[in-house]
Amino acid sequence: MEKRRRLPEWLRMQRASGENYSRVRHLIAENNLHTICTSGNCPNIGECWNAGTATFMILGDICTRACKFCNTKTGKPYPPDPDEPQRLARSVKKLGLKHCVITSVDRDDLPDRGSSFWADVIYEVKKLNPETTIETLIPDFDGEQEYLRKIIDAGPDVISHNIETVRRLTPVIRTKAKYDRSLKVIRYISRMGKTAKSGFMLGLGESEDEIYETMDDLFAAGCKILTVGQYLRPSENHMEVVSYVDPARFGEYRKIALTKGFMFVESSPLVRSSFHAEKHVGNGYF
Repeated sequence: MEKRRRLPEWLRMQRASGENYSRVRHLIAENNLHTICTSGNCPNIGECWNAGTATFMILGDICTRACKFCNTKTGKPYPPDPDEPQRLARSVKKLGLKHCVITSVDRDDLPDRGSSFWADVIYEVKKLNPETTIETLIPDFDGEQEYLRKIIDAGPDVISHNIETVRRLTPVIRTKAKYDRSLKVIRYISRMGKTAKSGFMLGLGESEDEIYETMDDLFAAGCKILTVGQYLRPSENHMEVVSYVDPARFGEYRKIALTKGFMFVESSPLVRSSFHAEKHVGNGYF
């Protein structure tokens, strides 16, 4: 996290410990799985793992992109592990999850960007855990509808793709990804009848008008579920934090997003895209 700069009081995180935390950590290590919780240095790992939940990350832990906000390793990934779908499905069953969140690194090295493997994972999880609802947090797959359709046809309950930041800052902090391409992905998900979800970070230098413009763009694309959180700098090699947004402002953004028509909004400093994802299920948002 930030060095030589004191974090505001409201960004203090729950200690990553406890019986459930140890159980989840052991299960993930035992089954040779990855999570965005650890790879992305998520601030909520203590709360989520103590609650017995985790966001599984498939297709390895090495990303082909190098976004300036993300702590995931960058480089040449290993080939996909053909046993990973079954191991993940068994882990979901052992944890007794009612709601499962799955994400992945970008795999621009693969012919279909990993979309077929994604579909295999979803099918396996559903086959072994028919009562478990599934949320997928997907890459953009270069915006190719053929690849996106593989995810949609596999039948996850919610499909999320993060726009990450406002239009002006996208070229600065995201590699290869494009603002309009992300909107295109969300629009296609929505048009195919799936619940579309997205999220973005604050504190990177965006203006108030740009925040509202991003909300409007996402809603116009068919996004129904929105997450808004504070950007935290993973290391000195990443983008600096321009500002820490007061929790009260996050509350205001939530109210404004709801008035714009979003069905469900999570907006607070420590919110990340999969934080409290099970609430979307429990409250009947799809």
